[in-house]
Amino acid sequence: MEFFDKLAEINKVINEFVWDKMGIILLVGAGLLLTVLTKFFQVVRIKEWWGKTVGEIFKKDGNARKNKEHGSVSQFQALCTALAGTIGTGNIAGVASAIWVGGPGAVLWMWVAAFFGMMTNYSENVLGIFYRRKNKNGEWSGGPMYYLKDGFGGYKHCKYIGKLLAVLFAIFAILASFGIGNMGQINKIIINLDSALLGGVDLGYAFGDVKWTSVIIGVVLMIIGGLIILGGLKRIAAFAEKVVPFMACTYILGCLVVLLMNFNIIGDVFASIFRFAFGTSTVDAVTGAVVGISIKEVISQGCKRGVFSNEAGLGSTVMVNSASNAKEPVRQGMWGIFQVFFDTIIVCTMTAVVVLSSGYIDLNTGLPAGNTTDATLVADAFGKSFGPFGAVFVSLAILLFAFTTVVGWSHYGTKAFEYLFGEKAAKGYKVFFVLMIISGAVMTSSLAWDISDTFNGLMMIPNLIGVVSLSPLVIRITQNYIDRRIKHKDVKPILSYDEIIQSEHEAAVKKELEEELQSVKS
Repeated sequence: MEFFDKLAEINKVINEFVWDKMGIILLVGAGLLLTVLTKFFQVVRIKEWWGKTVGEIFKKDGNARKNKEHGSVSQFQALCTALAGTIGTGNIAGVASAIWVGGPGAVLWMWVAAFFGMMTNYSENVLGIFYRRKNKNGEWSGGPMYYLKDGFGGYKHCKYIGKLLAVLFAIFAILASFGIGNMGQINKIIINLDSALLGGVDLGYAFGDVKWTSVIIGVVLMIIGGLIILGGLKRIAAFAEKVVPFMACTYILGCLVVLLMNFNIIGDVFASIFRFAFGTSTVDAVTGAVVGISIKEVISQGCKRGVFSNEAGLGSTVMVNSASNAKEPVRQGMWGIFQVFFDTIIVCTMTAVVVLSSGYIDLNTGLPAGNTTDATLVADAFGKSFGPFGAVFVSLAILLFAFTTVVGWSHYGTKAFEYLFGEKAAKGYKVFFVLMIISGAVMTSSLAWDISDTFNGLMMIPNLIGVVSLSPLVIRITQNYIDRRIKHKDVKPILSYDEIIQSEHEAAVKKELEEELQSVKS
């Protein structure tokens, strides 16, 4: 026990340094820098990125869902798989925790983090497509490992530093995949199902404090997860393409029902978000003591939960976006903008408004009110409108959100493992990853989750070094796209670091442009 206590202490120190003292500054700072360098692309070019993402999804002959290329997935499948990995418990429990600790004002800082995070995610995807390559199985392999090794490592005197950073990122990603991408998510599913649906089911204890119900659910999830994960990216993407839109739309619809029922106070809800964005304090009527939330706490909670939710800057989602059939780096970069927008600005905001309109957060003081806790806040908020079904609705939402996160993260870990040990060894990783699902179901300590959270944060350091150092290349690729696609200048496209891939994609892009022009004329 002494060893684990000491390990927990060490992890806490590292975690606080990575996330509280350095991480948020690095993430928001990088996003701000890239936003300025791209001349506020997410705002100025909103018509372009919206049309090439959402517009393509709903266009009758759009290319977003099409894919005939071996070893890749469609752009829409890449988006759904990335969202599968990012839309998780952070969109529900994470948002509730941010408001509970940081007050309504934390939501504004969540938006700020997402606004700048759009360009971080955009830049990651641009670099991911530019530096990707085909593995021996004919599948695309890309991610921070490759742009650190070949991009950052291409700078003078940075060859070995780039290789080291690539290896460190891959190690951190693998370790994070087992915890925050697997066991932690499964453990959340078990806890929520037990409290909302299985409270009256008593099958006894399998061993120690572990219930038989936890073991049974864990085995079922392991079998389902194995059928999807062991089928490779194609099967993961097919699963994500069907489940993610359904779960996201169902959850949003549930939130909209609550909002309509509380429509009369929606104005007060948004007013409180802006009013308490810089902290709040009030005098306790009983003790006379001044209580409240500091500005630092509001900003920290909002930014942290925003980053937790969309993972912009961590480099995780690049590994699936790099498998897209998109030939243009900027095209996949724009999907990265939409991913952050949908994940945080839409889904997280929906959760926040449901919570703030429930009455469990005092809109006059910004502090918790009523008989609830941060752990049950969202379920209680839905319960006010849906009755007993509220807790069931939230529990089922967490089941889908968390399980799809596990499926998405399995690919991230696989690609990181492949980078270090090769394609054959990556098959063994998948099997082990699936087996670890049962560990999450029977886990009674939060130490594994806490340690993996630290490794999740450590991923950002090498990734952001790569993204920021290669920002001149991102700007050049972006300007090249604007000149060709928007200003219609006759310039050579910048598509890949590899001359062979560049040549192949150049011909494909030329053909695609001709088809688009023909479509416009007809």
